[in-house]
Amino acid sequence: MTITPGTLYLVGTPIGNLGDLSPRALETLSKVDFIAAEDTRVTGALLAHHGIKKPLVSYYEHNLRQRGEQILARLKAGESCALCTDAGMPAISDPGCDIVRLCHEAGVPVAAVPGPSAVTTALALSGLDTGRFVFDGFLSTSRKSRFEHLAALKNEPRTIVLYEAPHKLRRTLDDLFEALGERQIALCREMTKLHEEVLRTTLSAAIAHFAQTEPRGEFVLVLEGAAPALQQEPCGRDVEQALRQALDEGLTGRDAVKRVSEQCRLPKNQVYACYTGLIEKD
Repeated sequence: MTITPGTLYLVGTPIGNLGDLSPRALETLSKVDFIAAEDTRVTGALLAHHGIKKPLVSYYEHNLRQRGEQILARLKAGESCALCTDAGMPAISDPGCDIVRLCHEAGVPVAAVPGPSAVTTALALSGLDTGRFVFDGFLSTSRKSRFEHLAALKNEPRTIVLYEAPHKLRRTLDDLFEALGERQIALCREMTKLHEEVLRTTLSAAIAHFAQTEPRGEFVLVLEGAAPALQQEPCGRDVEQALRQALDEGLTGRDAVKRVSEQCRLPKNQVYACYTGLIEKD
């Protein structure tokens, strides 16, 4: 393999198992002039495992503007650089997208050395529809922004993929259920590692599971998309009929809303709005 001077190489690295580094990635890392890494400790350990010694510079969210210009200047001077994230493909939900943009704007060549991806690995393991999907990264930590984000996903028909940290998982599951209603979900953790685990269940069951089990490791959440009927008629005839039936059976308004929310996989606040409209209509 020949390394082209003045080129930025996007090198995919393992998401867990160090054996997943491709031969081409290994050769690229060993031949470039220097390596830009999200965390030099993580990439340094990977290089040490494969016996590679190369100059490392850090490139992460809080120094990307200054360091990006420095890397770009070195590329323009004819040096070659491999860009690595901590795990997976750089520039995907990663600060690397900024240096890629700078390179394109400056006419600096960018080449991809593909590798593992947590998104596609989790999708393959999920057992959910993989024909069409949307990747939405991490949800906001701000409650207002988070629910605005979830509101935009409420009627999304495609399978939804999210990332989440273990200490935020319980809150995220609660918020997903509140905003989206009952859905099928696959929770993937420690992928490609010794303790790889995929929990394929429903949102409500996942909430109950992690109320008793401490979340460990980084999670990829693969969530079922909205049912087609609900995209068109969020408060349609089926929802009204289900509410009337529940009320006729003697359920309270609160219990009727809860049951229909679970049956129709709709957020409780949306079913409640249908319920209040039904009461006013009657």
